[in-house]
Amino acid sequence: MHSELDAYDRKILALLQEDASLSSAQIAEQVGLSQSPCWRRIQRMKEEGIIRGQVTLLDRKKIGLNTQIFAEIKLNAHGRSNFTEFTEAIRGFPEVLECYVLMGAVDFLLRIVAADIEAYERFFFEKLSLVPGIQEVNSIVALSEIKSTTSLPVLP
Repeated sequence: MHSELDAYDRKILALLQEDASLSSAQIAEQVGLSQSPCWRRIQRMKEEGIIRGQVTLLDRKKIGLNTQIFAEIKLNAHGRSNFTEFTEAIRGFPEVLECYVLMGAVDFLLRIVAADIEAYERFFFEKLSLVPGIQEVNSIVALSEIKSTTSLPVLP
């Protein structure tokens, strides 16, 4: 069971989302707690799964992943019956950063990164189009990024 988040917890989460390398002492100072209670709160939120992990965020363009594609996937009737097989295949593609099950005209939405259009074309023909059960793929190339964040709105 998750405990209710209070104002201190929310401030801690906001700070950690901005910079996960902050020490519990630095966080405690910024939220107005002493170090031990702050550390215990962070540990509790980790144990409860509120804090799922700490990662280093990379700039995709600076490592050569200049193209971002959104792919709408429609499965055929056979593909829908093999949902697990499809999702396992998608999870195995490092180019796919996100995959969502949708309601409506398409079944899935993927966010894919590639070095360029040619790299996406190779990914499409050598990997994605070979996944059993896919009826249709509609690829949409993102021209520019207006907003991209990993921070959830935790403050009231």
